[in-house]
Amino acid sequence: MKIEKLTPGLSLKRTVDGGTEEQRKIVQDIIQSVKQQGDQALYDLTKRFDGVELDDLKVTVEELQLAEDRLGEEYIAIMKEAAENIKVFHEKQVRNSWIHTDRDGSMLGQKITPLDSVGVYVPGGTAAYPSSVLMNVIPAKVAGVERIVMVSPPGKDGKLSEAVLAAANIAGVSEIYKVGGAQAVAALAYGTETIEKVDKIVGPGNIYVALAKREVFGDVDIDMIAGPSEIAVLADDTAIAEEVAADMLSQAEHDPRACSILVTTSKRLAEAVSTCIWVQAEELPRKEVVKASLENYGRIVLADSLEEAVEAINRIAPEHLEIMTEDPVSLLGKIRHAGAIFLGRYSSEPIGDYFAGPNHVLPTNGTARFSSPLNVEDFQKKSSIIQYSKEAFEKNREKIAAFARLEGLEAHARAIEARKW
Repeated sequence: MKIEKLTPGLSLKRTVDGGTEEQRKIVQDIIQSVKQQGDQALYDLTKRFDGVELDDLKVTVEELQLAEDRLGEEYIAIMKEAAENIKVFHEKQVRNSWIHTDRDGSMLGQKITPLDSVGVYVPGGTAAYPSSVLMNVIPAKVAGVERIVMVSPPGKDGKLSEAVLAAANIAGVSEIYKVGGAQAVAALAYGTETIEKVDKIVGPGNIYVALAKREVFGDVDIDMIAGPSEIAVLADDTAIAEEVAADMLSQAEHDPRACSILVTTSKRLAEAVSTCIWVQAEELPRKEVVKASLENYGRIVLADSLEEAVEAINRIAPEHLEIMTEDPVSLLGKIRHAGAIFLGRYSSEPIGDYFAGPNHVLPTNGTARFSSPLNVEDFQKKSSIIQYSKEAFEKNREKIAAFARLEGLEAHARAIEARKW
């Protein structure tokens, strides 16, 4: 990989495909079909895009149990332990309703209410990720969401991945449908004869899923428009090249558009990583995907100081950030923009993907500048509580009416003045 010198003018932002006009039109047509034809559109589109004719959209309880039995005790035990870690971490995020009573008897507060229903999209095929099931469902459960619906595209055999179904069973999801793509998003957003609409849609997917989520936003809420995965490694001369390269490859294998960046103060490390990353890539099952990712979006950037390197990281605002320096904790406070931060050589990024507990649904493509990982609050809404006392009303009525007239809203002012005592 080419080593670039960090300069003030060096652009660290990548261009991410946001979909073509043709793709947007396809998605709009799919959504319209589902809105008009309901279940029939889902059957027809599943046959067209997934190459499978279904007799029923819904996954049965027997299919769920069979998947768990077939997966084997070892994998089930690992997923259950991961699920418990995720649950414990997200329970610490729970916020409670609160009330404050003032001296004059006025009461102000905030009521926290879970969403009634959430739809979870889970990719299928070769990109079947049971970890995504746990990461999307468990925070919703912790938040108190009563109805959680899962959708995922079926394989050629008309079934869903055993690992995905087992994860759903562990997470406590029983309402699951064999449908994917933009049509699944439309079904969740608007409902069909079989699938009742939800209030929010979460979960990753391909470009058609992302575009569909963008189209339905406003009719339902969504988590985010997720882009290709990305990792940035901030390292000094104490980092081990083979480990840095391995961690960069952990993201490159996701997608040809995945991004892997090393920002380092060490020329020795930069040169060593540049060499060994290709050696390791050759040994990977998905080496063609990896090579495309590294060639298009892999970068090694050499900085003069850690201060410069940190500033470069903040410009990137990466989804995943590994700090592999002599004293990583000392740099933590200087990081302003990153989705998840991994400190030290034993905090390899896959630990966060699968097991540690924090959510792996993270902001991508620089959106960590203004957004956060998926969390419990994403599945709750807040209502303000206002109860003014007579004393507070008398004290402030003239000021409130005056403010209303400042905005030219006479009826607002008169609503206040109509209350006499």
